[in-house]
Amino acid sequence: MPVRPLLLTGDPVLLDDLLRLAAAAGVETEVAPDAGAARASWVAAPLVLVGADLIQEVLRAGLPRRPGVVVVPTDLGDAQLWQLAAAAGAESVQPLPGAEALLVDRLAAAADGPARSTTVAVVGGRGGAGASTLACALARTARASATVMLVDGDPRGGGLDLLMGAEGMSGLRWPDLAAASGRASPDELRAALPCVDGVTLLSWHRGNPVELPAAAMDLVLGAGCRGHDLVVVDLPRHWDAAARAAVAAADTVLLIVPAEVRAVAAASQVVTRLVGRVADVRVVVRGPSPARLSDRVVARELGLPLAGWLAPEPGLAAAQERGEPPGRSGRGPLVRLCTELLAGLGDPAGRVA
Repeated sequence: MPVRPLLLTGDPVLLDDLLRLAAAAGVETEVAPDAGAARASWVAAPLVLVGADLIQEVLRAGLPRRPGVVVVPTDLGDAQLWQLAAAAGAESVQPLPGAEALLVDRLAAAADGPARSTTVAVVGGRGGAGASTLACALARTARASATVMLVDGDPRGGGLDLLMGAEGMSGLRWPDLAAASGRASPDELRAALPCVDGVTLLSWHRGNPVELPAAAMDLVLGAGCRGHDLVVVDLPRHWDAAARAAVAAADTVLLIVPAEVRAVAAASQVVTRLVGRVADVRVVVRGPSPARLSDRVVARELGLPLAGWLAPEPGLAAAQERGEPPGRSGRGPLVRLCTELLAGLGDPAGRVA
């Protein structure tokens, strides 16, 4: 039986209210009328809502402290309630009816389960650096051993569906989701989007770009992280509200920079925007280098850990013009780099430049 949020109260009126909120969240719950009945599920439940009527009983029963406990009173007149909640290890006190919306959101989040994904954002140090190519190849390479979502964060990039060879596939694009906010079911979002060779894809189209609010990006990345092992976001160089939301959600940002003097100078401006927003920023250096700049020199000039070197790959551009997605061949410098990058995602330090 799946683990469900636990409602712990002996107050029938409060229980009716909590069950109503659970129904609004589309969540099945487990109900315990006293602390003894709650003991078996106390630790495993993803969320525990404890009625104020039983908070003292929870303390007397010696139930272990755990995260995700919320005390729900209907009357804040008890001056001792806050101390009792703190003694029981509750993270907050959320009274009804004022906290209804918050509790619905918490119940829905508990039912979805915790985010289990790594989010990687890819951005170019200058225009034409190859960020979209790297993002697509990274997603395609990862799909062999992980569930992957690829998110097109650049409304003026031409559409990753075109680069992935999926422009004719049915499914939602960003304009269909621009007005969305709140939470989305991971399963429902995945079913609504195109799936390209095992990669869930959210792209732009070639029509007029629309303004994308941060709330829409938050909704997509939240559901994507709960439904996939890896989320890859292709970022624009000039950030809007949605791009800033994607940066805030990223565990790692890969900055791809051609090994050229002017490209390094342009990339330094991108680094300035990233510093303080993301803890883990790494540089990928792309060859060839007309001035014979090494990857380590580029990384040192930018003050970033070196994630890898992308050697020139003859025929890559021509293959993309033929509609072949990056990394489709399963071999070559691009795929080798992506394999190296995926192996290093668990190492926040990257390779020391």
